[in-house]
Amino acid sequence: MYVDVNICRRTVVCVCAYTVQYMCVCVSPCLTKVELRVACRGIADRDALSKPDPCVVLKMQSHGQWFEVDRTEVIRSSSSPVFSKIFLVDYYFEEVQRLRFELHDISSGNNGLRDADFLGAMECTLGQIVSQRKLTKALLKQGNTAGKSSIMVRQHFSKVSSSEGMPYMRVFSLKDFFSKSDPFLEIFRINDDGTESLVHRTETVMNNLSPVWKSFKVSLNTLCSGDHDRELKCTVWDWDSNGKHDFIGEFQTTFKEMRAEQEGKQWECINPKYQIKKKNYRNSGTVILNHCKIIKMYSFLDYIMGGCQIQFTVAIDFTASNGDPRNSCSLHYIHPYQPNEYLKALVAVGEICQDYDSDKMFPAFGFGALIPPDFKVSHDFAVNFDEDNPECAGIQGVVEAYQNCLPKIQLYGPTNIAPIIQKVASSASEEMHTKEAMEYFILLILTDGVITDMADTREAIVHASHLPMSVIIVGVGNADFTDMQILDGDDGILRSPKGEPVLRDIVQFVPFKDFKHVGGGGRGDFCTRCCFSAIFVHRCCDSSTSSITTGDTSLLKPPQHKRAQEIEGVLGNFLPGLHI
Repeated sequence: MYVDVNICRRTVVCVCAYTVQYMCVCVSPCLTKVELRVACRGIADRDALSKPDPCVVLKMQSHGQWFEVDRTEVIRSSSSPVFSKIFLVDYYFEEVQRLRFELHDISSGNNGLRDADFLGAMECTLGQIVSQRKLTKALLKQGNTAGKSSIMVRQHFSKVSSSEGMPYMRVFSLKDFFSKSDPFLEIFRINDDGTESLVHRTETVMNNLSPVWKSFKVSLNTLCSGDHDRELKCTVWDWDSNGKHDFIGEFQTTFKEMRAEQEGKQWECINPKYQIKKKNYRNSGTVILNHCKIIKMYSFLDYIMGGCQIQFTVAIDFTASNGDPRNSCSLHYIHPYQPNEYLKALVAVGEICQDYDSDKMFPAFGFGALIPPDFKVSHDFAVNFDEDNPECAGIQGVVEAYQNCLPKIQLYGPTNIAPIIQKVASSASEEMHTKEAMEYFILLILTDGVITDMADTREAIVHASHLPMSVIIVGVGNADFTDMQILDGDDGILRSPKGEPVLRDIVQFVPFKDFKHVGGGGRGDFCTRCCFSAIFVHRCCDSSTSSITTGDTSLLKPPQHKRAQEIEGVLGNFLPGLHI
């Protein structure tokens, strides 16, 4: 069985205006819909006299139970069916979406499952399909092979739709105004009921006859409600310190008109009062938009489809404030039947990321402990004690290394995380300067208290914000983590001690106690908050400056469209004569 996947997007788009040279449109997807197209081959016959009448039922797991999502049509007398039915599935990077494809042989004249024969099933995650592009598994029935199945993901690299994008405006300028003024520009959206909504107000350019306004951003939904033909009203004012600004003039346009025109599109700025009073009045100046173009911003899924790999690293707090691991009150206590909070957080995030790491080898480090053989404090030691190869085989390997490490170390302090951020940043920097540049680094830091090297950590984060890297900090235990919110940047731009701001908001801090008791252990909500915020998926939706591509600086190489051609070629080899 294979699945051909077409990617549909719901987009959040923004408008930028730079020093008014041009305007472009960028795609910034949030929710991605994946189309799964199913086929099977080598289905075992029920008997020697007839071929099966197969139907595939797609189920998705929720709270430990399987629920039917949809099913294909029934294809009569076929052991290698190609189904026309397309499964449409919402794809969320931040969730482990478990899928089950069940194959049934439907009784003749009856399309129901009640009298159908179960031929086998294949289970996987949607993340596995997306990341591997071609996932081959055998259909299993009571542990035995019941046929071969192959699931394939393919993304159609289509041209940017005019309904998707981030209008990027450069150079709105005002020419030929009759005297020097302090002008600023306002853009209003005309709503369906005739009311006006302010979309953007530029800065004021003081004492200038020919002002050039700075760049700006606003979502396309905010600009024109996604309707490129919706009228926009632009007004120009002469700023006054008492707030009673003088009206210079206005004009109306549409986003479609802005996009369609060539360089130097001009709008006459008209003051209706002067039009009536002055016979020779022409305008109060001309507003110019020099250029408009459309550029594409790739989604997280585009990068995964293009071969991007997630490099997932774990850092664990082994400071004395966690308590003696031999004591049941310790946050590091290993209960024989129940994982501690460190393990819960590790597994919750790790299970998401491992589907996007081809070798599933994860470096794991510890900090704040006295380590053998000389028992000196270390803030970036390998949990498996192999400094040359700190990687562990899968999340389970990290769990085992963590459990084996505890009896060999002495919890100490202080809580310094800058060294481990710098270590991962060094790897990200090396990768960024390779030709491929197709790895994104995620550092998961598990800690029980407020860090003690805040200044160094801020410096390290500012540096890392220029790299393909994100940091998830999970606070375990019941400590007061208020000061840790500084690193998150949600309440303001994080700056280094020298005042340098972060290029992107790469840090997400989450107190685990806020989520561990929410529905089913809180794992789903916890994962959503952690991963969706830490990875660029969420940041792309909120702000283009926090996506993989920031300004003109690409942190990762754009995905290559030929990937789709390669995948289609593989699909053609699998089922000759099939054209998509």
